[in-house]
Amino acid sequence: MSGVVVITGTMASGKSTVAQALAKRLPRAAHVRGDASRRMIVSGRAECTPEAAAVVQDVLLGPEPASYAERIRTRPLHVVVLAPSPEAVAKREAGREAGRPKTGYGPAWTIAGLDAELRLRTDALGPWLDTSALTVEQTVAAIVTGTERARAV
Repeated sequence: MSGVVVITGTMASGKSTVAQALAKRLPRAAHVRGDASRRMIVSGRAECTPEAAAVVQDVLLGPEPASYAERIRTRPLHVVVLAPSPEAVAKREAGREAGRPKTGYGPAWTIAGLDAELRLRTDALGPWLDTSALTVEQTVAAIVTGTERARAV
């Protein structure tokens, strides 16, 4: 697998964990976290080599995945959407609250509201994976298999 893999989904859908595991599975890869990438780029850009892979994860919903994909020049480019059930997201969100102070939901975005934004307004550019019952390893395997079979953006 080479090129860029963009992983999106709602908050607490597993993007960071899956992106990190996918990057570790590849022989040469970087995991670019959404928040970090916005802070890193000050001006200009660096070229990626064809042998390198980058795994980028962020919350990209509605028209954003297509807009984001248009700005990435490296090919192949794969967009993967993690779409666990709202119940699975609630369980993961509760688990991460217990383990660390990070929480994404509150008055502005509820789990149901963000899930609706994902399912009703987000275009399907690549594989959508219901990861509700999948382990991280199973999700990574599904991404690798799905992107190998799917047409790149």
